[in-house]
Amino acid sequence: MANWLGSFEGVPDDLGAPAIEAAPALPLPQRLHGAFAWAGEVAPGIVLALILALCGRWLSKSIGVTMLGFEKSPISAILLAILLGLVIRNTLGVPDVYESGLRFCVKKILRIGIALLGIRLSLLAAGKIGLVALPVVLACIIAAMILVRWLTRWFGLPPRLGSLIGVGTAICGVSAIVATAPSIDAEDDEISYAVATVTLFGMVALFVYPFLAPWMFDNDMTMTGLFLGTAIHDTSQVAGAGLMVQQQMDAPDALNTAVITKLVRNVCMVWVIPLMAILHHRAAPGGATGGEGSARRDTPKWTSMVPLFVLGFVGMTIVRTAGDMIFDGDTWPTLVAQITSAANVCLMLAMAAVGLGTSIKRIINLGYKPFALGLCAALLVGVVSYVLVSLLGPMI
Repeated sequence: MANWLGSFEGVPDDLGAPAIEAAPALPLPQRLHGAFAWAGEVAPGIVLALILALCGRWLSKSIGVTMLGFEKSPISAILLAILLGLVIRNTLGVPDVYESGLRFCVKKILRIGIALLGIRLSLLAAGKIGLVALPVVLACIIAAMILVRWLTRWFGLPPRLGSLIGVGTAICGVSAIVATAPSIDAEDDEISYAVATVTLFGMVALFVYPFLAPWMFDNDMTMTGLFLGTAIHDTSQVAGAGLMVQQQMDAPDALNTAVITKLVRNVCMVWVIPLMAILHHRAAPGGATGGEGSARRDTPKWTSMVPLFVLGFVGMTIVRTAGDMIFDGDTWPTLVAQITSAANVCLMLAMAAVGLGTSIKRIINLGYKPFALGLCAALLVGVVSYVLVSLLGPMI
């Protein structure tokens, strides 16, 4: 289970690993040897993801420009790369030799790409988007948590499973599930069910919303980005959806807004996870006397609930703000464009790896009740997001 969860965004690197004492520092030749060994371990998966990303770009141009005659292909290269990965994973299968590199793409390269995206916006611009997104994010989280808890009782599912599906849908997919699980004493099968359910409907949203959202909001790219950032579950899926809209509509505002909105959701783990722990321990036998203390002991530290790529994104916005004030001429815009291109390449690699890491066979083995709960939660978040974004449209 730990190896499977590791293929998704946001899962801690030490999931399932025993605690060991720190080993003494190795001599430089041995450290270099280890670095070469690690490079050889991750290289196959990275190369495979790169090949699929390039194939997606080539197919997008061939179908949209060469065959259909459009000046700019309406078919997203990101979508094609993900579909190619899904087809390969669920037909031919992916040998174990590729797994380390694919996990590296989804867990590390994705985060680097999101952090680098901060160079596209000044600190003031990012702050304005974040302030607009905050009420929508809070409303979606509160609505999802309340309804999912009620639906969990209605379906007769374990409360812990409902809590995991709720936080995964409301905040940030797999990373929220894995961070919440220890604080509510979740079982391994409950974690697996929640991960599979949230991943499935997040993937469905990734394929549907980039085409539906521009039509829903009359091609307003800021409102489209707000919707994508609040209605899609996982960070990788939000980034992929925003990039798809950017490629299809030539609209960088959609990607900028979607990513910032998603980062605001990620930060909400700081208060949602302790709240879920307190509610769980109060509901448990004996929770009335020692629930809050137990919740405090089991809840992860706040530093583990604020992903580093969030801080990296903010840091890059600060760099952009300082650079705009300090540098003149064409050198600084050129550097910004190069960093932006590097971020897009990172996201392309990560999304190809997401497709290669998603096993439909594992997901379909679940019972219908977790699916029904996950579907209701996903639809609820989508509806609440649409209503609130529509109401805030004139203010935006």
